[in-house]
Amino acid sequence: MAWYDALFLLIGMVIGLMALGVPVAFAFMATNLAGALIFIGGESAILQVVDNSSSLITRFQLAPVPFFIFMGSLFFHSGLAIRVFDTLDKFFGRVPGRLCYVTVAGGTIFSTLTGSSMANTAMLGSLMVPEMQRRGYHWRMSLGPILGTGGLAMIIPPSTLGVLLASLAGIDVGRFLIAGIIPGFMLACFFAVLITVQIWMNPKLTPNYEIERVSLRRGLKLAVTNIAPMGLVVFMVIGLIIFGVATPTESAAFGVAGVLILSIIFRLFSIKVVKDSMLSTIKVSAMVFFIILNSSIFSQLLAYSGASAGLLGFATSFDVSVGAVLVMIFLALLLLGMFMDPVSIMLITIPIFFPLVHALHIDPLWFGILMLISLEMSQTTPPFGLLLFVMLGVAPKGTTLRQVAFAAAPFLACDLVLVGLMTLFPAIVLFLPGLM
Repeated sequence: MAWYDALFLLIGMVIGLMALGVPVAFAFMATNLAGALIFIGGESAILQVVDNSSSLITRFQLAPVPFFIFMGSLFFHSGLAIRVFDTLDKFFGRVPGRLCYVTVAGGTIFSTLTGSSMANTAMLGSLMVPEMQRRGYHWRMSLGPILGTGGLAMIIPPSTLGVLLASLAGIDVGRFLIAGIIPGFMLACFFAVLITVQIWMNPKLTPNYEIERVSLRRGLKLAVTNIAPMGLVVFMVIGLIIFGVATPTESAAFGVAGVLILSIIFRLFSIKVVKDSMLSTIKVSAMVFFIILNSSIFSQLLAYSGASAGLLGFATSFDVSVGAVLVMIFLALLLLGMFMDPVSIMLITIPIFFPLVHALHIDPLWFGILMLISLEMSQTTPPFGLLLFVMLGVAPKGTTLRQVAFAAAPFLACDLVLVGLMTLFPAIVLFLPGLM
């Protein structure tokens, strides 16, 4: 079978099954079984798939995933997140549009403690939108910052999606997580600047209202009490990796321990909190590992059938610049993101794009961050951007998809600015991993 026939057959089966409503993981599993029978044949094909499965999900590189998910669940279910937002709200005082800045600051902190964009967007939406609507904020200012900041959890470590991408692409997980720090915080700063410009251009977007005055001494006390401890947890997760003290798995375990200790200190710990967090972790982790298993087998089938090598040869046969190839990949990811979720996109594209990246001598760390940013942007692009629908689920009744997408558009422009700067200055991504 020609390589292009094998490629269209495998990818066509996956897309066709998902179009019929089959869950992503099961669509890949069915494709893997059918592909193994076609390209390997006989009973040995099924045995080969089964033998490969256990080794694919028992790799040490995947150990941080359940820890990061558990840490984020504890942070949310214990109520520590609400303490952070309440403190930030008082700290910003009478700044115009202060709740927008609170959203960006709090969402960035929450990103470093969850690793889930869906959880980030859902929590920000449920906490901030009702309050901003009650205060009289324009819908653009109540929805846009949340959609922009919600996606930061894909980039800022610990990113569950980042761990998944690094594992599937064969990149060092610790170095890849650290590579997202500077781009993630630069993006948060861009969001704050954008909000300032929007308010300056149209002050009516944010209301003026009386709030309780908080003295500098009390504000600092609240910051030290409620925000500084979270910084310690962030250091336990990120700092230990940067300084080489701990592996990603060990730092993730330290992070869980840190959140547990904080919940006990603030008297927010309970058996129910642990139970709810563990149940959430088990459900999400099982889904992630099942997806990794099926994706890895899918990659092996692409290689065995000759589809990967054939596509790589075809893509490198054109006399085009590396920049043109990157632009086409970037646009392809955005296009796929309009109709598919990030995990599905990663499952399909990583076995195709990363061999091409290596052939073009592009740094895989840099490209991985570019891919995460592309996926983050794709989640806020209509018609099927996942974060758009998460926001619709927590937004006030009457909010339309058009309003949500329009509010997100300026924040997508910030992503494009970051991509441009990363292209001009790759050190934005590569500097911190280079220190490790």
